Parts: sequence; structure tokens; C-alpha cells
Amino acid sequence: MSELLTYENFDQLASSFEFSHDDETKGALGALKWAYSHYGDQLVYACSFGIEGIVLIDLISKVNEKAKVVFLDTNLHFKETYELIEKVKERYPSLQIEMKKPSLTLEEQAKQFGEELWKSNPNKCCEIRKILPLTEVLSGATAWLSGLRRDQSESRKNTEYINKDNKFKSVKVCPLIHWTWKDIWRYAHKQQLDYNKLHDNGYPSIGCAPCTSPAINIDDLRSGRWTGTNKTECGLHQ
Repeated sequence: MSELLTYENFDQLASSFEFSHDDETKGALGALKWAYSHYGDQLVYACSFGIEGIVLIDLISKVNEKAKVVFLDTNLHFKETYELIEKVKERYPSLQIEMKKPSLTLEEQAKQFGEELWKSNPNKCCEIRKILPLTEVLSGATAWLSGLRRDQSESRKNTEYINKDNKFKSVKVCPLIHWTWKDIWRYAHKQQLDYNKLHDNGYPSIGCAPCTSPAINIDDLRSGRWTGTNKTECGLHQ
């Protein structure tokens, strides 16, 4: 077995792991099979339960039906998102889905930083409710999975199958990098997957309810996130 690829030896070993994307899943299944055989229980999937996440969960279930899936439950998500998670639990009963909450409740956060922190300081809000909880989740994980795709945004166009994650000092595996928006939906419909109904109402990218609106630019799938600000990422992938 090849030496375990970690954050510490990433620069020395990453180039020795190559994936073909000439199959019907554009390399996604190959990347997942490698990731689970390479990392085993040390691999965590942090899922936002957008349509990419739903597709990736279905692909993961074909490789490891008992995989660990973590949802960063900020307590600010749309009700449609929580309803979808319950449907996913019913469809894939063997998956280990963890609802990871921040250390601060919304009431505690308001007392310390003021009401509606997502308006006054969205970066701080994301730090408290997303980044710190994921840091805790990844503290014992060598690698994690993400549904990032290259065509999602300018900031994601250079994403590779295997990435050195300097923020979380981990290895980030992204099986869907070559999938297009059409590929995602074609697969979802073919497999008759449940998905967040907000996608049918102009929300291609879905995050917390206060910071997510319908997309304002058809060519930018994330243009409905933090509208009116220069913020484009929650910070998990920067």
C-alpha cells in the first residue's frame, strides 16, 4: 500500500496519485474509491446538502454505505434544507450523518456580538457558525471530501481532485471537479434523487437563509450568496 498522503507530506507525494476522468462519472467514482481505500475511517464528508452534495452522497453510498457525513448546522438554514436532510437519512439509513452545531447558540452569539451578526460582520458569523465547527470535526481527520466543482465560480476554477488545505491543515478531496451544472442535474434526475426544492425557485447555491437569495446572474451560480457585499465564500474553501 502506498504511503498515506497527509497535509505534512502533501508536496512530496501528491503528484504520485493520478485519476482518469474519462469514465461516465468523470473520475468521481475513481476518486472516491481511492479516497476511502486510502484514508478509511479518517475521511470525512462535509456536506451542505445542495444539489452537488446530494449527488456526491449517492456516489459515496456506492463506495462506502457507512461513510461519515457532517452537516454544519448553523441553526440558520432554510426549513427546506432540514426537510431534505430527513429524506436523505431515510434513503441512506446506513450513512453516519452528524449535525454539527456551533459552540455558541444564536442567543449567546447575539449577546456577545450583537443581533444579526450576519449583517454587521458576516465573516465573523461564518467563522463562529461554520469554520470553527468544521475545525473541530477535522481535528481527528486526515482528509475530507467536498463537492466543489471548477465551473461554480472563478475562485474554484483551479480546484484539483486532491488539494492541500492550508486552512484546516488537511487534505481536501474533490471528486466532482469536472462535472458541469448540467451533469449534476442529469445525474440527479436519472437517479431520481431528492433535492432542495429551493433549487426550483432560482437558488442554484443554498447556504444560510439570511445570506442566500435567488441568483442575480445566470452565469454565476453563487451570485445569490451575500448579495450587496464583496463576500463570495464562507471561508471553508479559502
